[in-house]
This record gives sequence, C-alpha cells and structure tokens, in this order.
Amino acid sequence: MSRTLDPVSPDLLARLLALRGTGRKLIAVAGAPASGKSFLGGALCDALCRDGLRAELVPMDGFHLDNRILDARGLRARKGAPETFDVAGFIALIQRFRSEREVVYPIFDRAHDLSIAGAGVVAPSCDMVIIEGNYLLFDEHPWAALAGLWDFSIWLDTPEETILQRCVARWLAHGYDPEAARIRAERNDLANAHRIIAARLPADVTLSEADLKRVE
Repeated sequence: MSRTLDPVSPDLLARLLALRGTGRKLIAVAGAPASGKSFLGGALCDALCRDGLRAELVPMDGFHLDNRILDARGLRARKGAPETFDVAGFIALIQRFRSEREVVYPIFDRAHDLSIAGAGVVAPSCDMVIIEGNYLLFDEHPWAALAGLWDFSIWLDTPEETILQRCVARWLAHGYDPEAARIRAERNDLANAHRIIAARLPADVTLSEADLKRVE
C-alpha cells in the first residue's frame, strides 16, 4: 500500500533552517490557483517545528475584498484576480511581521465566501512565517513590492491541466453542476493562472508537481 511522503526535501529544509538568526524570517510559497500552496505551506510548518523552530502558516486569501465591494465594482465574477484583493493591506501585514512581535490577521472562510477579521494570530514567539498566495512573486504594481520582503521564496510549477482539474473539483464541492464548475474554472481560475505565470518573478526554489506527490 502506498503512502504520501513529506514533500519537504532534506535539501529544502536545510536551506530554510540555515536562515535561522536574528529576527523573524518570512518564507513565500507562490503559485497559480490550486497549485498545492496550502499543502506545501502546512508541510513546511510541520517540518520546521519538528526541528525546534516556531513556524506559522498565513494564507494571503484573508485579503479578498468583500463580495459587496466586488459587486459594486462589477468584479464578483473575477474574484481571485489581483484587483479583487486589498493589496495595500496585505503588504502592510507583511511589513508588520518584521516590526511587530504579535500580529493579528484575517482568514478567508471558503464555506461562507468571506474574510473573517482578527481570526489568525502570529505569536511573539514565532521564528518563521510561511506565507502562501497566488501573487507573492507577481511582477505587477503594487504586488511587485512584495518580492523584496521575502527571506526565501518558493514557486510551485504546476501543469495547466492539473490546475484546471483541481479548480473544477473545488467548484463541484461548492455545489456547482459539472458544466458550471468547468466554466467558472476556465473563465476565472485559469485566466488568473495565465496572468500569474506570465508575470512571475524569480524564486529561490522552483518545485514541480512531482515534488509534492512523492509516494512509495
């Protein structure tokens, strides 16, 4: 019987552990929608904690604009595109991780399709913050300002067909019928993926789909 292995390779873990030193370290995990960012981010936190560090995972999705704002701007159908986030608020959060020991941040509730203020906390004892999101290495203003804030960055290189399949599965899980799920995935998620990939900035490490699905 096969079992999924830890996607954090010894080499990657060693590179992250080598960052230990003065001050909190910020690690970016970037990629297209449904590329495995949350999965890898969680695995990184677990691996770092096993080695004695205190790590927290912070998703970018808490900075989605509220649906009422998106409706007023005619952007609900493009939710997840760069212009549908509070990018200034997100950049300010990342800067606060440097200057403040305890930082409270919003978390996105997928089931209710909204962000919950003050739902997450990075404690004063946290050594490393793993931030995961689509636009962490995105070469468009003002998102490009983030690239200089990372101590280490990881890009997930995921095939387009895999992205599409996973996004369709997400919409099916949210109650869409198969045709509507595919349309939503193709017109929104895949469109965002193309934009992200076309304007991505260099990362310290690039991981393939195979790196996240090692089995024995």
